[in-house]
Amino acid sequence: MPIHHVQLACPRGTEQALRGFYAGVLGLTEIDKPPALAARGGCWFRGDGIELHLGVEDDFRPARKAHPGLLVTGLDDWAGRLAAAGYPVSFDDEFPGMRRFYSEDPHGNRLEFLEPLG
Repeated sequence: MPIHHVQLACPRGTEQALRGFYAGVLGLTEIDKPPALAARGGCWFRGDGIELHLGVEDDFRPARKAHPGLLVTGLDDWAGRLAAAGYPVSFDDEFPGMRRFYSEDPHGNRLEFLEPLG
């Protein structure tokens, strides 16, 4: 069955930093949360076949191991975009058939960017 969205946690009151990263750096589009959920804080983004929900967690700790794997084209361009914006880029060649690197959002949540080889 297809995945509708992936949710990551964020600290309360950090929506502007999330918008700067997910919309500004990654180029995703912010989508409106339903009114009952908007009152909780956080924000939602969509683009290129993925929907990411950032939800407030009062006892926030970044996801250091768990992560969304974002399938992209132009992996080196993505790495350059993230590095230019001041985010870490760590390439890893241990996934057969894929090139990939890891980065993180403004709150330290791990993100994986992958591109098929060949």
